[in-house]
Order: sequence, then C-alpha cells, then structure tokens
Amino acid sequence: MTRLFINVDHVATLREARKTVEPDPVIAAQIAERAGADGITLHLREDRRHIQDHDLERIHSAITTPLNLEMAPVEEMVRIALKFRPYQVSLVPEKRQEITTEGGLDVCSQEARLTLLRERFKTEGILFSLFIDADSRQIEAAKRTGAESIEINTGPYSETRGGRETAAELEKIRNAAKEASRLGLRVFAGHGLNNENVTAIAAIAEIEELNIGHNIIARAVYHGMEKAVKDMLLAIETATAP
Repeated sequence: MTRLFINVDHVATLREARKTVEPDPVIAAQIAERAGADGITLHLREDRRHIQDHDLERIHSAITTPLNLEMAPVEEMVRIALKFRPYQVSLVPEKRQEITTEGGLDVCSQEARLTLLRERFKTEGILFSLFIDADSRQIEAAKRTGAESIEINTGPYSETRGGRETAAELEKIRNAAKEASRLGLRVFAGHGLNNENVTAIAAIAEIEELNIGHNIIARAVYHGMEKAVKDMLLAIETATAP
C-alpha cells in the first residue's frame, strides 16, 4: 500500500496562536504513529511560524518511524539537518508572505547548488528529495542533481473542483510520475490532499508515498487524531487495493 507520512506542522500552528505549550506536535506525531502512519513530516520554516527547533529535536527523539524534514535550500537549514540527521530532507521553496507553499522548487535555475547540497547530505546518509511541480524540465533537472526522489506538488490538482480541469491536472501528475519513475527516481506526492481527492492520487502505481498534513489535522479537531489518520489510511488502501 502507498505509504503515508503525516505532517504535524499545523498542530504547532494552533499552539503558536497562543504561544503556549499545547497542543504538542510531539504527542500528535506519536498518536499518528500508533494509528498506522509510516512516518512523520515536519517543515521547519525560516520564519518559525509553526514548528520550532525544539519541536524538531523532541520529535526526532520521540518517534520510531522515519522523519522527513521539509526545509528551504538555505545554509541555516542545511546545518540544522546535518546536526539532527533525519531519515530524509525534502527541499521546498519558501516565501515569507505565503500562507502555505505555493508551488514547486525551481530546480532548473539552481541545479548546480542543489547538486552540491545533495552531496553534503549523502555523506551523512540522509536521503534527498525535491518538491517540484509536475513538469518534465524540473523532473529531468532533479534527476541530474542526484536526488533519490521527487515529491510531486498536488496543489493545483487539489484546488480544482471536478470535470475537465481536475482530469487535466490528474493526467499531468500521472505523466510526471511515469517519467520520474522511468528515470529511476522514487515518486512521492502531496499538498492539499484530503480523503476525497487522495484516492485518484494513491491509485497511480508509481507514487509510493504521500505527505498529508492540513486535512488530517483539521479532521482531528472534530474526530480526534487517531481516527483522522485511520480514515486517511482507509481512503488510500481503498484506492490501492488489488
């Protein structure tokens, strides 16, 4: 079955609204694990709007599943990643004004620098992934950097409301996944997915891992973290069942 990594950033968003100690993303991560999550994802942003450095340290120590650290390709974050040595780093673009990540990383314009970053992570045994749009040029550039995997940005697909527009975005993702797999890249996906739109993504054979956060945390407000994770796993299992 397609693996599910749970992003617990927005548990910290709730906490930071009051600058207090709860809710604790560490506890949320542990509940997600018990509910069946295959890994935990954190995005340590440069402006520290939700996850803080101490969250990274505590979660890294507390969980038993792999930790995927999302981060901007800047020296400060590289040093932090090399210090904590997560299972994987996923490089994403960041803009201070954005509410959430607005698009994929432009690998083409910084291929040489990303290649050097990949070598630094490789020496520490950290897997290297790039969050990119479903674009052939970006996929080819990602391959040239030596990345082990890409995460396809499903944001444009998730923002559609059915019909031809949704079908067109889904076809872009399918084609991108096939191309990346053909080039030897592992293929992940994420951004904006929920229990309804995830099934078509999870049904794409080349996609082996999904990163989902906001929808699960939102549903956890109503139903609890464990049920929200299990409901998402069920939606994925339904899509990938033989």
